[in-house]
Amino acid sequence: MSNSPTSLRQLHEQRRYTELLAASPAVDGPPAEQAARTVLRAIAHHHLGQFAEAQALFERWQGMVDRFDADTLADWAALLILRGDLPGAQAALDTVLSSQPDHALALARRAWCKSMTDDLASAEADMARSLALQPERLAAWLLLARLRLAARQPRTADAAPAAAQGPRHAVDRARELLAAQNPQLPEDAAQQYARQVAELQLACWLDDGRLAEAEAWVAAQPDDEAVDWSCQLALGLARHDRHAEAEDSLRRALQRHADNVPLLLTAAELAEVQGRSGQAIHLVRQAIRHDPDNPQLHARLARIGARDHGGACRQAAEKAVALAEALVESDTWPAARIAAVRLDARLALAEVESQAQHYDAADALFRDVLAEQPWHIGALRALGGQELQRGRIDEAVALFERVRQIDPVSGHTALINARRFPEDEATLALLDRAARQPSLEGPARSSILFQLAAAWEKREDYAKAFAYAREANALSKRFLRYDPKAHRQACARTRHAFCRALYTHRRDSGHPSTLPIFVLGMPRSGTTLVEQIIAGHSQIFGAGELGVIPQRIAGLGRWEHHVGSGRRYPDCVDDLTPEVVNGIAEGILDELRQYAQNSKPNARHVVDKLPHNFENIGLIKFLFPNAKIISVRRDPRDVAISNYFTDYAAKHGGMGFAYDLEWIGEQLADHNLLMHHWRQTFPGEILEIDYEDVVEDTEAAARKLLDYIGVPWEAQVLDFDTLDRPVKTASVWQVRQPIYKTSTAKWRHYQAYLAPLIQGTNRKITWEAIEMLSLPEPGLLQKGVALYKADRVDEAEYEFRKLLHHLPEHAAAQHMLGIIYACKGYLHDAIALMEKARKTCPWNAAWRKDLIQALEMGGFTERAEQLKAPAAGGAPQHHASPLAVPEAP
Repeated sequence: MSNSPTSLRQLHEQRRYTELLAASPAVDGPPAEQAARTVLRAIAHHHLGQFAEAQALFERWQGMVDRFDADTLADWAALLILRGDLPGAQAALDTVLSSQPDHALALARRAWCKSMTDDLASAEADMARSLALQPERLAAWLLLARLRLAARQPRTADAAPAAAQGPRHAVDRARELLAAQNPQLPEDAAQQYARQVAELQLACWLDDGRLAEAEAWVAAQPDDEAVDWSCQLALGLARHDRHAEAEDSLRRALQRHADNVPLLLTAAELAEVQGRSGQAIHLVRQAIRHDPDNPQLHARLARIGARDHGGACRQAAEKAVALAEALVESDTWPAARIAAVRLDARLALAEVESQAQHYDAADALFRDVLAEQPWHIGALRALGGQELQRGRIDEAVALFERVRQIDPVSGHTALINARRFPEDEATLALLDRAARQPSLEGPARSSILFQLAAAWEKREDYAKAFAYAREANALSKRFLRYDPKAHRQACARTRHAFCRALYTHRRDSGHPSTLPIFVLGMPRSGTTLVEQIIAGHSQIFGAGELGVIPQRIAGLGRWEHHVGSGRRYPDCVDDLTPEVVNGIAEGILDELRQYAQNSKPNARHVVDKLPHNFENIGLIKFLFPNAKIISVRRDPRDVAISNYFTDYAAKHGGMGFAYDLEWIGEQLADHNLLMHHWRQTFPGEILEIDYEDVVEDTEAAARKLLDYIGVPWEAQVLDFDTLDRPVKTASVWQVRQPIYKTSTAKWRHYQAYLAPLIQGTNRKITWEAIEMLSLPEPGLLQKGVALYKADRVDEAEYEFRKLLHHLPEHAAAQHMLGIIYACKGYLHDAIALMEKARKTCPWNAAWRKDLIQALEMGGFTERAEQLKAPAAGGAPQHHASPLAVPEAP
């Protein structure tokens, strides 16, 4: 193998780093070739985790960069990228391209740098130019696909022809190149590229709304890969704001693979993204039970709970460090991964020390990490946050500026998350300029605009604050799927389904437990404050915002789809038997107890304070008739302004309304009508409490709350601002302070802008006529199946006929009746029913098998053989069947 720089660069492209080192002597040849080989050797050492060797080579040539030729300078930029110095890398690449505008590799690497700072449009332009010059670069096509998936921006008229094809074209091209280049690639490199191609293909399917194709592909993967791709599918659904579906998908996967660590971590990540830190901690602890020697899991646990779990998180962080250091003496993991894990573990411990206000110890750990990786974003952010807490503003700003250079959004959100606002207008102007940089959102970044709105409100320039908030909301609305009309119709269906008659006719349903407490209300109404107060009681554990109710609702929807009933939630609630209701309730109770078991294992009550559960009170009372429900109210104008100024990142279920004052007004009206319905349906069973009363006389409000719950008075609940428990909502900083009254009547500052809110609130509430069948009794399908399995065929037939009388298109009932007809010899009728059922649920492999058997019994061998053939396109056959008493949905 030649040791020329060109040959060595080819090895680098193919990720053959060991061969690169063997083929390149340390020093020989002309100075230009020595420089080229040395930089490439440093890159190889870095990829192999040999950081000391890489550092030595870096220091040897650091002062001679001005002597590098263009190719070597482009390689030097790659080395800087590996070291985390994106500004230095981009500056080097700009120098190359100023003299050689068509340097393909420099263009590709600059595109990567720009993508890391969210300059997506410019990054894509660089990558398209690079590929026009060197169309055979596999890694470049993969990055181009990622850029197009991220941006989805309209293409310019002079764009390269490939650009008009979109991300799928780039993925297809990468797949073709991988097939052609695979024989020359090392096995691990080929596997990494294949993985990236598959990830991007899955992302394209989800981005195009082709969920069925994505699910079919995931289901068709080998057993040893299916779980991993299930995680990827769930994350993809979450990125498309389909969090309930993602969580339900993971919950079902965990029922089959309860000890699978990647599944648990993916579920934890989804929970954390939605602000459910308690749920995330619980899931990571489950993962640790299955893989106790993995330092990354302990570091993850420490990081999630660092602010609120004190000693336990310190133990987790110290455990992570010890386990990571032990890896150095083993060959369990690659050297590069071990180095990254050691840094991450030390950073987790530093964050725990910082949260415990052990600033000197944390400072030493942060700087230890930065000495090894000077541009480590996590360490820069965390150290900057600590400097802010210590009042070292200049040092903090300098650190956040370094973060901003690498990732502007991360740097600016660090400031706002620490609740420290810039005091000078020059910094605000800098933030404004950063907000105008093109990004995934388009021409401006709503997240920074929301920060500017808060900063100008802090300066009491309310006109400018509202202007920023209005612009931020307008930008965010472009990506929302919220439909106020659909929400109003859904609320009407909820009121119709959960009427008083339902509870009268289902008196034997519901779990008697008093464990759950549900604190709910409009978001930003004071639910976090109320939960924080009652969670200070020795007998009450505050679990934060949980998804237990929305997850079960998603599960009910999936069950109805599975049996082909043609129904959906909330229509289907009347079909839940007492046994199924009890099963669902027990599952929720088990989950709630697990949240409390570490902090308050003997708690009599566990609080779920998901605000939008005000829409789910009907189901809550159906499951738990004795559950305590606390509805928090606040001046609707303050609720509206607080929501309008909060950036929910449009990812939280039901929060799409918060980006438009008129929508907020309609949501307030829907909330009020729903609460009126619940008060009438459950008179005297729901406690309503006003935020303003809590602020005005906290002790009186706290006594009222505890009396309603049924626990004795404890004065410690008034020390809610010092309570050591998770609070991960937009109100986190307010409830860490004693009661203050500046948030009441804040709307007066924005009175001139409230016309849309008033219009939405006062609009007449109308909805389309609701047609909703009520079954005379629940569980007809389960009853019929049980009778059939007990060989009481005639009685089973009667139950299925009764169900089909009410729901003629119920596929499972059709199929079961078809089986009974087949047993009785009525094969023509049986086959007709079974074919009709299969048309509704073509994925059900068990039904397909039954139909084949019926066809063969009837002598229809040709049709049977056609069904035996593999499904067109290789679509996977699901093996679920309703021929058993169904478990709780």
